[in-house]
Amino acid sequence: MTYLNAVNSVLRRLRENEVATVQATNYSKLVGDFVNDAKDLVESAWDWSALRTTLAFNTVANTVNYSLTNSKDKIKELNVLNDTSNLKMQYQTNNWFDEQLYLNNPLTGSPRYYTYAGVDGNGDMTIDVYPKPDAVYALRFDAVIRNSALTSDSDSIAVPENAVVQLAVALASRERGETGGTSTAEYFTIANRYLGDAIAQDAGRHPEETIFFTP
Repeated sequence: MTYLNAVNSVLRRLRENEVATVQATNYSKLVGDFVNDAKDLVESAWDWSALRTTLAFNTVANTVNYSLTNSKDKIKELNVLNDTSNLKMQYQTNNWFDEQLYLNNPLTGSPRYYTYAGVDGNGDMTIDVYPKPDAVYALRFDAVIRNSALTSDSDSIAVPENAVVQLAVALASRERGETGGTSTAEYFTIANRYLGDAIAQDAGRHPEETIFFTP
């Protein structure tokens, strides 16, 4: 579903006229804001399959800091691998990294640890790795990356569209104060039902993340 399709879907449910572009009227712009709010809430509710990706990059000898291109500030790591050395990298704190890099004699070799190290000039997250690479190593960063705000009419919604639309209707209903029959509380109940069903369906694709196994 596109941004424009979602806005028009919300407008129809509010008994408003459809628009040719989200920017057509002040009200359609407001509904567009609610659609973006709803999208962010739905994206944050679960690690959706549609938002999962792998950022692969190579290290450079004697360089510890790397940008996670296109990650912005909406990334959640799931698994970090050193593909060259066939090992799973482990997270360490910034304080631990400072001690290894600046208070001790830093080791060089195949990276085994990582930590977040702020953002670069493009707003993408950066990480530090340790030991300091002594050669080229292929690293894989399996992650969930939430999307940026929808802006163009043709921008697509990656997460379950019904949950986004129903939640946007609920938000618009709360702002509007009346909808001609259905209460705002009922709209939120409907939206939560759509969201819960969508999470349950997607969670079935990743049972290892929702089922507890005793060792």
